[in-house]
Amino acid sequence: MITNKNAVHALLSEYKKAILELQHAIQNISVEDLTFIVDTKTDNPDCQSIQTVLSHVVRSGYSYCVYIRNLRNENVLCPEKTNRGSISEYLTDLNNVLKFTHETFHTISDKELERFKESEKIKTSWEQVYDIEQMMEHAIVHVLRHRLQIENFKAKM
Repeated sequence: MITNKNAVHALLSEYKKAILELQHAIQNISVEDLTFIVDTKTDNPDCQSIQTVLSHVVRSGYSYCVYIRNLRNENVLCPEKTNRGSISEYLTDLNNVLKFTHETFHTISDKELERFKESEKIKTSWEQVYDIEQMMEHAIVHVLRHRLQIENFKAKM
């Protein structure tokens, strides 16, 4: 049994808080507003509408855990990005991301979070290198940034 998990619990608690804040921000969005293209000038297909932002956030949530699991020699594939037709589906997806994240950290102790050798770190598809703690810190801020983006989109509608 893993006993030293204070830092793990803190990361998971902050991640859950960020997800809950995002869920609160999206709970009353209509189907029309979900799919409305707010940013017509962006080249990033993940940042055009609330729908595309949420699909990106959900897939990213899974991908962070897949990176961590694969670092620990699990052979896990990331689910495909899926555009949902309703907020209730995204709320469910975000709950499932939280569950997957908690399952990922079930056997991770505090001493595994920080690594200093690059060979013991995660190299991402965007060429950044993280240890597990840094990956989760990135995951937390990622959700916060996209919550703010969605709040800004809502203000423009």
